[in-house]
Amino acid sequence: MLSEPRSGQLAAWGNALLAGLVSPDDAVIAIVGDDAVHRVEGLPGESGPVGLTLALGRLRRLGVTGLRVALPAPGHPLGLSGPPEFNARALEAEEAVVCHGAALGLVPEVYEAGPAGDVHVEVVWHCLAVREAPPADVPSLGEAERELAEALRDATEVLSRLDVAGSGPVAAAAIDAYRARSERGREVLAPGYPARAVRVLELAQRVGMLISVAYESGHGGAVSASEMAARAEALRPVERTARRAQVAAYNAFVEERERGSR
Repeated sequence: MLSEPRSGQLAAWGNALLAGLVSPDDAVIAIVGDDAVHRVEGLPGESGPVGLTLALGRLRRLGVTGLRVALPAPGHPLGLSGPPEFNARALEAEEAVVCHGAALGLVPEVYEAGPAGDVHVEVVWHCLAVREAPPADVPSLGEAERELAEALRDATEVLSRLDVAGSGPVAAAAIDAYRARSERGREVLAPGYPARAVRVLELAQRVGMLISVAYESGHGGAVSASEMAARAEALRPVERTARRAQVAAYNAFVEERERGSR
């Protein structure tokens, strides 16, 4: 979870574009990021893959007023509502975007292309039908913020007790260094998102970095099988909580607009 999901960038900047807060060019640049190109395949009314600018315009004409994120994992269909075909594709990719206002969803497929030494990344978003139903297991921003604070405290306590690298000052320094590199010149969320969503996403990112550092830094003092199992058990619910919070933050734009229209 050291990098943000492509579905998050598509949803955040797509929402800002749909709301008229950014230009199409700015939205596409932010969504594509370091990738070479993004295309959308299977879009109603289009016979083949199209670029993001055309695709977002087509979605607007199809009635899409907002974009939500799904970050499913095995046994946890977070943000999904079906049908099974879409859920299976999203689970394989571990992410998806679900449209609000039209029964469509987008799942990314990532390719590496180019000769050795000059490899670049291309992304094809597969547009599929979705079921119009409430997304699974998505908390409110307030719930996500409370859950994150509790999860971070509990995980740090357990990891410290197990003497796992990832719970002390070395991990904190690694996290701060990573954030300094990754956030240079980058907005956490697109224009139009509430401040609380930004705060929740930043905390979710920090929790995700803690998890990654803990996993990547070896066994630490957890040398026995039981201690290693305890570490995995401590991190599993924290990962789940961080993913739930990410989805809540990205989906806050649509949720706020829905509340405002009632």
